[in-house]
Amino acid sequence: MKTLFFTFLLVWLTGCQSKESQNEYTLHQGISTTVFWVGEGSSQDNHYISNVASAWDDSWMSDFGGVDDPNSRDGWYPAAFVPQENPFYFALPYNDFDSNGVKKADIITYIPWAASNNSASKSVCKNRWIKITKNGVTAYAQWEDVGPFGEDNKEYVFGHSAPANTINNNAGLDVSPAVRDYLGLSDIDTTDWQFVDERDVPEGPWKKIVTTSQVNWSDN
Repeated sequence: MKTLFFTFLLVWLTGCQSKESQNEYTLHQGISTTVFWVGEGSSQDNHYISNVASAWDDSWMSDFGGVDDPNSRDGWYPAAFVPQENPFYFALPYNDFDSNGVKKADIITYIPWAASNNSASKSVCKNRWIKITKNGVTAYAQWEDVGPFGEDNKEYVFGHSAPANTINNNAGLDVSPAVRDYLGLSDIDTTDWQFVDERDVPEGPWKKIVTTSQVNWSDN
């Protein structure tokens, strides 16, 4: 009888730990979500911000393999080529480096994982994973750029505040064409998102090509 009781207790405690792990990061609900892509040219729609480079990679389009054309697709890939980096990517309005390329000194106070993996030359944000949900369907993606329309909105990205941006229905998340297609999103839509540790990312099309490259600036 005691053995049965302790077995039940162990299962219950394991379940509690699992739930705690799942709830470690803030769940952001009802976030206005827009679409962007590697190699996107500057236009009025994106306030003339080109995506040939990213906030962390001056050669983003070249490293990806070309323009991630949202209108010409072959499954989750652009029709013209197989990408060299993960086509499931996103942008959030925060950069762990300042405008001079210096790592922000206070990141360990608000980025949950920063203290365990912090280097002056490496981003603790680039390549991190989130899960994105729409109508009960969930995709996973890696953090590869900064936006939409902001780069220091830590109160939203790592906290419980709403996005500070007021453009496109207060958009707080940019997603790639692959994420758009997997979730069936329109150009401006609404999703829920949450950070997730890499060990908890399930198998799926987002794991076929995983981005591991780090900061790549021309003056490095």
